[in-house]
Amino acid sequence: MLGDTIVIEEHHHRAAISVAARLLPAIQSFDGKYTLTVAGESGAGKSEIAVAIARHLEVAEVPCVIFQQDDYFLHPPKTNDLTRRKDISWAGPQEVRLDLMSAHLEAFIDNEPSVEKPLVIYEEDRIDTEILDMKDARVAIAEGTYTSKLDHVESRVFIDRDYRDTRKHRERRNRDASELDDFIDRVLVIEHEIISADRERADIIINRDYSIAG
Repeated sequence: MLGDTIVIEEHHHRAAISVAARLLPAIQSFDGKYTLTVAGESGAGKSEIAVAIARHLEVAEVPCVIFQQDDYFLHPPKTNDLTRRKDISWAGPQEVRLDLMSAHLEAFIDNEPSVEKPLVIYEEDRIDTEILDMKDARVAIAEGTYTSKLDHVESRVFIDRDYRDTRKHRERRNRDASELDDFIDRVLVIEHEIISADRERADIIINRDYSIAG
């Protein structure tokens, strides 16, 4: 997503190093292209940890490509926020084109050299497209709130931090004042109820202190 701010801090690197070390033997022995997801609640650090994992795998000569769930929403961010405010039941996996994300992961596995994917232009509140070059990548990382639900995934990483833990991170990201009001807190409660069940699907869990389990 164009216009998003990703600030990778020491604790993101610490978690990513542990995840990369855990996954590297499986990736290196895997016959084909490898897929993994990084999921968790809003502000948990999914984007930062996904980028950090990619960087640490690339140090080990494992090139990566990243799919951001934010690009796969049916509506661009500000329009999606207005849609939620008209009907809060819109909040949930139905907001996201998870089927398209799964199809793009499948294309990656099938050695397609590229895909044409959505690209959110945050400031303009619109969705464009871009060609994502995948031909040299060995690993695809899909990061986002609901990515544990995707098909065609070898390993699932889950960040076990809820909306109460992530308030400071969301404030630092500071994308829009509307993302920190009381209504969004209600949305985050809904998301928490949906996402918490995905913890059980995880192969690796990043704990609140950024240590890992699983």
